[in-house]
Amino acid sequence: MNLAPLTQKFVLHFGEMGSRWGINRTVGQIYALLYVTPEPLNADQLGESLGFSRSNVSMGLKELQSWGLVRLIHLPNDRREYFQAPEDVWAIFRTLAAERRKREIDPTLSMLRDALMEQPRVAEDIHAQERMRQMHAFIELMTDWLDDVQKMDSETLASLMKMGAQVQKLLEMKDRVKQVFSPSARTAAAPASGARAVEALPDASKDSASGRTSS
Repeated sequence: MNLAPLTQKFVLHFGEMGSRWGINRTVGQIYALLYVTPEPLNADQLGESLGFSRSNVSMGLKELQSWGLVRLIHLPNDRREYFQAPEDVWAIFRTLAAERRKREIDPTLSMLRDALMEQPRVAEDIHAQERMRQMHAFIELMTDWLDDVQKMDSETLASLMKMGAQVQKLLEMKDRVKQVFSPSARTAAAPASGARAVEALPDASKDSASGRTSS
C-alpha cells in the first residue's frame, strides 16, 4: 500500500471489519480510503494506493454505489470518473440502516407475516408461532424507530443520541406519573384521604362525621 502510516492503519482495520458487516475486505478498504481522503479519487488512484487490480476496484466501487455509500463525481476537463464518500457520519448511518433493512430485515418480516397467517395444528408449531409473533412485534417496533430516525436531520439525531441518561429519567418519571394517576392508585388513596379530612375537623365535627352526637 502506498499510504501514510495512520491512513494505512485505518484502511487495513476497516478491511478486516468489513467481513463482519457483510462486505469483503477489498470493498471495506476502498470505502475507508475514500472516507479519509479529502479529495475524490478515481479508480486508477484507488488501485495504485491500495495495490488492487483495476477489475477489483471497479467491482468494489459498484458494490459501494449499490449501498449508496459513495457518490460519483465528474471534475472539469477530466473524462475520468471520481468517487467520494459522504462526509456526514449520520448520513452514512442512515444509509447503512436503510440498506440493511431492505436486504435483511424486510425479508424476515415478510417471512414472519406469512408464518403468522398459518393455522398450526400441532403443539410444537403453536408454540413456535407464538415465539414468531413476539419476534415480529419486536422487529416492527425497531423498524418504526428506524423510520423515525430516517426523518431526522443530522443535528437533531446527534442531540437525541447525546440525551442518553436524560431520556431514561424521563421514561422513569412517566412511569411514576402513570402509577400515581392510575385507577388503582386513586382507589387506594381515597380512604386515606377521607381519614385525613376527618382528622382535620374540629372535635364536634368529627363526632358528626363519625355518625355520633356530641354531648
